[in-house]
Amino acid sequence: MAQSIENKIASRIYSKDAGWVFTPNHFIDLGSRTAVAQALVRLVRVGTIRRLAHGLYDYPEKHPTLGELPANYERIAQALAGRDNLRIQPSGAYAANLLGLTEQVPARIVFLTDGSNRTVQINKQQLVLKRTTPKNMATAGRVSGLVIQALRYLGQNNVDDKIIGILKKKLSSNDKRQLINDLRFAPVWIGIIFRKLQG
Repeated sequence: MAQSIENKIASRIYSKDAGWVFTPNHFIDLGSRTAVAQALVRLVRVGTIRRLAHGLYDYPEKHPTLGELPANYERIAQALAGRDNLRIQPSGAYAANLLGLTEQVPARIVFLTDGSNRTVQINKQQLVLKRTTPKNMATAGRVSGLVIQALRYLGQNNVDDKIIGILKKKLSSNDKRQLINDLRFAPVWIGIIFRKLQG
């Protein structure tokens, strides 16, 4: 019985792209929680999957020379947000890093969510899901949301011509149109920057 659950779980994992991050809940239709947990332990042991943290796994991407690649934070946050269609939005230093506005990857990676608060330690990195207001989540998953959060993190007095120059290069013309469409969700000072980026 356990073997067949393990095979079913393995075939579901193999049907996904490498890099997929998941929790035991993704297999709850295949057997009891205990049977799923035991099957996942065995799959970790044989190297099919990797345990990232308690109750959190991935189907690791492998690079020909680098070997197993680190898990993708966006996918980890999605898995933590669960299958309840919760939205997530990179925030703080991580948002700034994704846009190339800061070099360093922060030790604490924060995603805003409309779900519950959660913190997970993955190696030396702390991944935080932080419940926020509907207004903050209005642009979740869109480039405008990422830019708003990155600029908020930098602060009004630290956004200079260099930052604006980086964003101008980084953002496509579609991205820039999206910023204008989402002006109403941005604080006034960020709205002014959105307009500057149009040039």
